[in-house]
Amino acid sequence: METPLSPLTRLAREAVESYVRRREVICPPVDPAQGELKERAGVFVSLKIKGRLRGCIGTFAPTTENVASEIIRNAIAAATEDPRFLPVSPDELSEITYSVDMLSPPEKVDDVSGLDCNKYGVIVTQGHRRGLLLPALEGVNTVDEQLRITKAKAGIHPEDNNVEILRFEVRRFK
Repeated sequence: METPLSPLTRLAREAVESYVRRREVICPPVDPAQGELKERAGVFVSLKIKGRLRGCIGTFAPTTENVASEIIRNAIAAATEDPRFLPVSPDELSEITYSVDMLSPPEKVDDVSGLDCNKYGVIVTQGHRRGLLLPALEGVNTVDEQLRITKAKAGIHPEDNNVEILRFEVRRFK
């Protein structure tokens, strides 16, 4: 028996399905008083098919009035705008599993000893370059790996330590 989706992942699924099938952007719930949906936070929406990433887009800080609107916007973007993938087709919709990560406000880290790749996501910044990696990702087992991947995403050389590092926690919903 399948585990019921959280209200956040259900909203992500509804947003993607409505957009992919009919090119319609759903409205946020009229009363987003349901727990996390009314909060303001950065949100990442990840789509997977058979355990493999199919799209992931997010914001590290809130850009809309509440998490419900943030989820709708980022879910559609994950399905249609992730440059690593072609847009999701209607035939794929039944296979997609969703997760939604709500990010805590990022905090500066002065020493990598304050990082833990399973507990904290990281943002690495150098000038106008910025990369972000969520925590607890399969295949990322050390802080060094996490920083190397995040620097690569930002276009920063892996050995360049002249970077600002921020960490954040997530609440993950499936």
